[in-house]
Amino acid sequence: MAEFSWEARSPLERALVSEPYGVQGEAGVALTEIRNFDLVQVMARRGKASEMATAAKGHFGVAAPETPKAVRTADATLIWSGPDQFFVLSKGGRQSVKSLVPIFAASASLSDQSHARVLISISGDKARALLAKLSSIDLYPAAFPVGAVAATSMDHTSVTLWRGNDAPGGRAVFNVLVFATFAESLWQTMLDSGAEYGIEIGHSEELA
Repeated sequence: MAEFSWEARSPLERALVSEPYGVQGEAGVALTEIRNFDLVQVMARRGKASEMATAAKGHFGVAAPETPKAVRTADATLIWSGPDQFFVLSKGGRQSVKSLVPIFAASASLSDQSHARVLISISGDKARALLAKLSSIDLYPAAFPVGAVAATSMDHTSVTLWRGNDAPGGRAVFNVLVFATFAESLWQTMLDSGAEYGIEIGHSEELA
């Protein structure tokens, strides 16, 4: 019998080249793919939204988001993804589907999205300018503060967009979750849109 091995690869493996792109000089945008994360979607069963919220509060120590926002916990980020549902984003398997099943067994359905989505972090002085070319969301601080979330589209591609904690120096950091099958196309669109600002390209194991 033939033996098979499974090696997880990034959907951006071919497209991501870690070198400057566009205008040379100090980069105005940093595009970073975040790799090797756990992403679980938690969806309340019919009539069980209250029970799901109680279970989430008991497990994470904070209330799960009921409006478009992201909430940080000690080892995860809870990201609103629609009415009565949210994502659990984490590292190291501490909040995997397997670990969450006992918590939500009576109130919610779980879906492992770890390999179905690509996570891209966008930062730099021109991050908002790049995103303004791709989305109609108002991303200025008064309208889109740290923790704000939007289920929106970029270049006709559905994404979940949220603002993470600011980088050193106060620069805004935006995070985009996109389906893996559309990730390479959106990545190339981001490169083309940000070329005039200069782009620093990379990948990281650290959540923004």
